[in-house]
Amino acid sequence: MTLKDCYTRLGGDYDEVLGRLRREQTVQKFVFKFLDDKSFDLFEVSMDSKDYGEALRAVHTIKGICQNLSFTKLYESSEAATKALKENDYEKAAAMRPQLSGDYSQTVSAIEEYKQSGEE
Repeated sequence: MTLKDCYTRLGGDYDEVLGRLRREQTVQKFVFKFLDDKSFDLFEVSMDSKDYGEALRAVHTIKGICQNLSFTKLYESSEAATKALKENDYEKAAAMRPQLSGDYSQTVSAIEEYKQSGEE
C-alpha cells in the first residue's frame, strides 16, 4: 500500500496535503503521529461525562489536525461536531458521535494498514 492508497482509503486528499507539506516523507511523518494523538479518546470521555467544553476542545483539535493533513472525511464530521458544540447543541453533537467514530476508525485503520505494509 502506498501513502496515496492510504489517503484514498481514509477519504483524504493526498495531492492537497503533498502540495502543502511538499515531501512525502513529511506527510508520512505527520500521518504516523496522528496515531499517537489522544484527542478522540478525550472527546469520547468528555461527551460521556457531559464535559462539553472539554469535548469541544478535543474535537476542535481533531478538526485542525485533519484540515492540516487533508483527512477530508474525518475533517467534515469533526467540523460538524465542533459546530454543534459551539452552538451548545449537545443533542446534535451526541447524534453525530457514530459518524465521527466511524470516520475516525476508518482513518486509523487505513494508517495502521499502511504502516504495517512497510511501504515508504
